[in-house]
Amino acid sequence: MFSTLFLNKKVFISLVISLLSLAHVAQASLIPTAPKIKAKSYMLIDYHSGHILAQSNLSDRVEPASLTKLMTAYVVMHEIEDGGIKMEDEVTISEKAWRMKGSRMFIEVNSKVSVKELLLGTIIQSGNDASVALAEHTAGSEDSFATLMNKHAERLGMSGTHFVNSTGWPDKEHYTTVSDLAILTRAMIQEFPEHYALYKIKKYTYNDIPQFNRNRLLWIDERVDGVKTGHTDSAGYCLISSATKNEMRLISVVVGTKSERARETESRKLLNYGFRFFETFKLHAANAPLTDMRIWKGEKETVPLGLTGSLYITTPRGKRNKIKAHMNVDATIVAPIQKGQEYGKVEVKLGEEVIAERPLVALEDVPEGGIWTRTVDNIRLLFQ
Repeated sequence: MFSTLFLNKKVFISLVISLLSLAHVAQASLIPTAPKIKAKSYMLIDYHSGHILAQSNLSDRVEPASLTKLMTAYVVMHEIEDGGIKMEDEVTISEKAWRMKGSRMFIEVNSKVSVKELLLGTIIQSGNDASVALAEHTAGSEDSFATLMNKHAERLGMSGTHFVNSTGWPDKEHYTTVSDLAILTRAMIQEFPEHYALYKIKKYTYNDIPQFNRNRLLWIDERVDGVKTGHTDSAGYCLISSATKNEMRLISVVVGTKSERARETESRKLLNYGFRFFETFKLHAANAPLTDMRIWKGEKETVPLGLTGSLYITTPRGKRNKIKAHMNVDATIVAPIQKGQEYGKVEVKLGEEVIAERPLVALEDVPEGGIWTRTVDNIRLLFQ
């Protein structure tokens, strides 16, 4: 009987410890499901890691409306960076641009307006007239500009997108997805940080007419510094938002809400959820050696391996210390070695789930060694 009581006591203590352990795990894992968003499609993504925190119908075809102008500005900024056009260029306004309906910055036909002013009119006021003027100046015609838009979309991997105009004017062949819009927004912020600063300007005056940014989150949420609104009767009210808190930047894409207020409310729901329950941190820096590997038949005996881009990880809050990274490296590396050549991968897990995977590449060139080195290493490899 004593042994039975002792055994039962041991079982009891073990059970208590297990329950306490489970309670601790449960407490550390209290991440609620994403809020219900009243929109046709939506997505919340971390800018640095690319981790999707919430989504619905992210690959469904949607009408982008004036969210299109994000690509219009992106193409123009590329042309400026490449030297094809300049911010100071004076653009002669065509009759087509002047006659555009919908939102406008009120430019006059045959007047001359700088590229910079047209960009401000496109970004802040969402001017259809400004967008067409930029398209014509950049590519000769709006149709030609649309081909540029599609080429950039293809290069970025926006596989569910096709553009036919620079404004977002409704057309059955003009479409995108919230996933593709997130790709474009990340590219805009990453490639053109100085130009992206234009998206947080709240007010712009042209021809003595004050124009206010249609993104009302700039006034009511200090974390928000962009990006773009859109609306047509068929598309509904749309908003791409980007916001920062500490070192974390989130991007939300909300398409097809019922009102201006709704697109703001639903976007804030997503941003609040992301900042409250997740965190992002840099696990490994770009071009920093993670390991040195033995090279055969090379001028040097080792080569540093690392990542071409910084590796950011997004986890539920409180889970950062549960991250484990593992390197899988090719067993035999033979010279010549080219910088950027892949020789394995880094795998990051949270528990048993793989949450990130990146190629492990050579960080420097290593040419072949001399004939003696190659001969000796050939013999050594026979016994390797």
